[in-house]
Amino acid sequence: MSPSSPAARKWRLGLVCSLSSLLLPAESSAQTAPPTTLDPIEVAPSTSSRPKPAARSSNTAAASRSRARPATAATAGAPRAAASGASGSASPTLNATTPGGTGSRLNLTPLQTPASVEIITAQTIAERGQHNVLDAVTQNAAGFIATPAPGNGGLSFSTRGFAGSNSVMTLYDGTRFYIGSGTLTFPYDTWSTQRIEVLRGPASVLYGEGAIGGVINVVPKKPQGTPYNEAEVSLDSNLTRRLSVDSTGPINPNVSYRINATGNMSDGWVDRDKTSNAVVSAAVRVQASENLAFTLSEDYGDRSPSRYFGTPLINGQIQDALRFKNYNASDSAIRYQDSWTQFKTEWDVADGIKVNNTLYYLTSARHWRDIENYTFNPKTQLIDRTSYLEIFHDQKQAGNRMDATFSGHIFGLENRFVTGFDVNHIEFFHTNNSSVPSIPTNSSVAPYVFDPGSFFVTKSPTTPGFNANVNQYALFVEDRLSLTDQLSLVTGVRYDRPEVDRTDYKTPTNSFETTLSGTSWRAGIVYEPIKNLAFYGQYAVGVDPVGNIISLAASQKTFQLSTGKQTEFGVKQSFLGGRGEWTLAGYQIVKNNLLIADPNAPTGPALQVGQQSSRGVEASVGLALNDGWRIDTNVALLQAKYDNNSQLVSGKLVSYAGNVPINVPQKVANVWLTWDFAPNWSVYGGVQMVGAMYSDLANTQLRPGYNVVNGGIRWKPDDRTTVAFRVYNLFDKVYAVTSNGTGQWLLGMPRTAELSVNVKF
Repeated sequence: MSPSSPAARKWRLGLVCSLSSLLLPAESSAQTAPPTTLDPIEVAPSTSSRPKPAARSSNTAAASRSRARPATAATAGAPRAAASGASGSASPTLNATTPGGTGSRLNLTPLQTPASVEIITAQTIAERGQHNVLDAVTQNAAGFIATPAPGNGGLSFSTRGFAGSNSVMTLYDGTRFYIGSGTLTFPYDTWSTQRIEVLRGPASVLYGEGAIGGVINVVPKKPQGTPYNEAEVSLDSNLTRRLSVDSTGPINPNVSYRINATGNMSDGWVDRDKTSNAVVSAAVRVQASENLAFTLSEDYGDRSPSRYFGTPLINGQIQDALRFKNYNASDSAIRYQDSWTQFKTEWDVADGIKVNNTLYYLTSARHWRDIENYTFNPKTQLIDRTSYLEIFHDQKQAGNRMDATFSGHIFGLENRFVTGFDVNHIEFFHTNNSSVPSIPTNSSVAPYVFDPGSFFVTKSPTTPGFNANVNQYALFVEDRLSLTDQLSLVTGVRYDRPEVDRTDYKTPTNSFETTLSGTSWRAGIVYEPIKNLAFYGQYAVGVDPVGNIISLAASQKTFQLSTGKQTEFGVKQSFLGGRGEWTLAGYQIVKNNLLIADPNAPTGPALQVGQQSSRGVEASVGLALNDGWRIDTNVALLQAKYDNNSQLVSGKLVSYAGNVPINVPQKVANVWLTWDFAPNWSVYGGVQMVGAMYSDLANTQLRPGYNVVNGGIRWKPDDRTTVAFRVYNLFDKVYAVTSNGTGQWLLGMPRTAELSVNVKF
């Protein structure tokens, strides 16, 4: 039976339709979940497949610019069909010779960038069954761990000794959504992702304050000029039913589209924890002329995530009998609704001059109604529950980012220069049930068999808390000067000026206005003695806020941005025609102007004189071998500490100098091995290794490290169909991903098996 025959098409479509019934809910959710729709899927355009205009311009210069236009990422136009192909023919994870837009605005490859940059393709993500951004980043990129929690939206990372949204920034298609109250909820699912670009180390020179640890840029799929359709259905042992679709192609010679969607519902792996996730992504690209293109895109996410806030420790340890217990209220609820609308313009003005402009409007509506803290009481042998919290976030962000790139020569030397601006207006409205004075609410339940009770026993009303209006302005410049054919100088500078106007409804005297400012810059050099072997060095200065800018507290209004300085040296190489890659980097980061208690007046205002530092080594190797073998591995070793950190504890001043920062492991590593052992058959396995880390400043609560093994097998009955069986946490390791307080750990998912079928048509 031919893969393209009508019988084969009917067989594939029939298989998807029959398995799609698995997505029907077994029963209605106990939470106030939204109707489940479909999540986004990935689609991205390739330069070669760009639609041609019906009438070609008579301007020969414009035509030559169009033909000479540098290609974007080599994988940008590769359909997800490749993800099911023979892994032995796939390039390693690092993608050192693939141009990207995260490490630089100059469209440099990782080899040309004087920084630690990785590009994780959709093919790698799909092969390894990584359905969310957290897994895709932490299991593939060097040195990242996840620090998710229901309170931070599940999108929080730690790298190079710095943790949380104030220090590790997440972008979507190069656009930043400002963090309110430590929470970011989009992007989450990877189906709509074409690639994830990762930059480690200070990146404020590119994206502004809040990126001293690094940046994660999730790049969505783009419209293509070649028709392509795909669907995937899966079911796992937690009764997670997932359906995803993707379609792209031309509407006419000048217009192409992409629409993808993904949705899932799950019973969850802890008691009473039904979840749902729906994402829809759509884009239309118009090639108005050979040198002018417009793209309008809309991404929408509606998620009711896990309401599991963690497991309480008993005598400092996790008890196996409590592993699947959920101590939240029976009527608890969490819901995130995110909308990202962007209009992009790409204009080749003249030879060597290109202008890009992105106009965007982003919104996020979030709701929590939960009991969040659980502590074992040794006297009563009960679990004491506190923090009955109801919170609403209503956030809107409108902005525009424009840059102009100039390519030419200076004194006979090849030079590429980009300059631009970024302006936006943010409105953040925070509603909560924290009253003044607050009315404490608590309850106690038996550890093993209990009635979860209702949230609405609380007497504390949910009322408006505060509103913040932020206007942010930024100017940036970046340059790459080729001193010789082997030696280049890459520099950049950015100036940020956010203005904050906060209105406090519960304590009007805490209302304030303030203006912050920060200048970030970097200078780096890249030496390529032979083709595809590069040595580099860099010095970078970045800035972080002492708290999230748009939810800055009155006690922080007089403080300026913290400053981080990094020195980094490294070497990168791509060899064997791109089938092999390796990197080695060493760095030191010092972050100062942190808040500490005043030793002369511990109960008074804090001083902005604290300091934190880290130094480390990171290495990555990717190699596609003969006989269908492929290996990807990376390791990050670091030493991080507080150099100057004193806090007021129970009325006494305590110094934490020399202690390790919270949620910072000293060792992180990943190893992946894939083998195409027979025609149309492939097996893979990977282990994620995370070292121990502390949950408190005093370093008395050590959270054990963990090794988690994932693996699977894939079969291609024909060129357009892939059947995969995967097992996550193969050895059923009990481990803590992060902590919600010192006596409560959020555990990782237990052993879970998944069966999926992917069809291209």
